[in-house]
Amino acid sequence: FQVRLFLTLVCMAVVAVLYILLSPQAGLRSCCQSPGAQGSPSAPTLLSFQGYSRVPDGKPLERALCRHCAVVSSSGQMLGSRLGQTIDGQECVLRMNHAPTTSYEEDVGTRSTIRVVSHTSVPLLLKNQPYFFQQSQETLYVIWGPSKKMNREKSGTTYRALLKVMEMYPHLQIYTLTEEKMAYCDDVFQNETGKNRMKSGSFLSTGWFTMILAMELCEQIYVFGMKNHSSVPYHYFEKGRLDECRMYLVHERAHRAGHRFITEKAIFSRWAKRRNIIFTHPSWAGG
Repeated sequence: FQVRLFLTLVCMAVVAVLYILLSPQAGLRSCCQSPGAQGSPSAPTLLSFQGYSRVPDGKPLERALCRHCAVVSSSGQMLGSRLGQTIDGQECVLRMNHAPTTSYEEDVGTRSTIRVVSHTSVPLLLKNQPYFFQQSQETLYVIWGPSKKMNREKSGTTYRALLKVMEMYPHLQIYTLTEEKMAYCDDVFQNETGKNRMKSGSFLSTGWFTMILAMELCEQIYVFGMKNHSSVPYHYFEKGRLDECRMYLVHERAHRAGHRFITEKAIFSRWAKRRNIIFTHPSWAGG
């Protein structure tokens, strides 16, 4: 009797163990016991980019790196390129100032992940608020300018305008470059040229600030329409004005308040040899 009882208990224990192991609920518990279980996609790592300060709370820019970026020039070189789909196919698309995409989609694409904007172009954004602030709701804006225009404590004129924009469109993401970041960009220019930017009478271009941001944010950069200079419209959306070649020469020779476009693009060419930067349409190695 005792042997039979022992065998019965053993069989019951085996059945109980098999039931637990084979039940669907147990299988679910074993493979889904935590949100980070094997096989679930991991969230992208957010990085903090110092030097970019959110309006109005001043928090630094936080976002994941972009694996592939398109930096789209405003140059007339983009006309007839038919690169819109290629540009939109990149993970992140960086544009400059108030360059539109409407009516130019085939050549420049439609997406705008980030738009780097000079303080002088902010009024041009304000003139077309439905396009920039309502239709392009997912675009992140990075605004640069001198301290007197961008000062938060003394409420510079450009910064006040940005505050009003945020009041009207609270969903927007607007960041400004800090004074430290502006100084850093000046230092990079001086290290590359051996010249103090202010003493040389020059202003950095929006393209300069865009390339600095792209090198921080992007693992691979594809630059569209930024050959050194050529006889095309200065901007693809402004016809009948001074062509790009002449504009570049005027600025390069200016004793004060000029952009050094030719110098900057020679520097970009050197960076391309050391970093993951590819110039396309037209491709160029520079010198």
